[in-house]
Amino acid sequence: MAELKTRPTDVAVRDHLAAIDDDDRRADCEALVELMTRVTGHQPVMWGPSIVGFDRYHYRYASGHEGDAAVVGFASGKRQITLYLAPGFEGDATRGLLARLGKHKTGKGCLYLKRLSDVDPEALEELVRGSVAEIRRRYPRPEA
Repeated sequence: MAELKTRPTDVAVRDHLAAIDDDDRRADCEALVELMTRVTGHQPVMWGPSIVGFDRYHYRYASGHEGDAAVVGFASGKRQITLYLAPGFEGDATRGLLARLGKHKTGKGCLYLKRLSDVDPEALEELVRGSVAEIRRRYPRPEA
């Protein structure tokens, strides 16, 4: 089985964020760190070279593929910030939040934002909270 490329690293999140050239983008990423830390109760960790992730879970698919992933996270790209959330934006509640959110695009488990000033912060926090709850529901931690 192929080794996963996106796994936790020892790179300091503060150093990663400090390297973002655009001041507004860096401020948006710092605000996302605050939001996701508050929602998850976990400090950020770099996953691979570009994803700032929070908490972790272990998944195993019916195909036998398994691995670890961040419960929630984000990456700053050249044109946008990608938030990594629970896959699927199909539910009525989620569609309602997306309608309130403001300017964004979605992928299967990604939310794409140009800047945080384009979105409703309360709707964004509700989306992140819902995603964290869904991942934790789907992938409960084994009892210690």
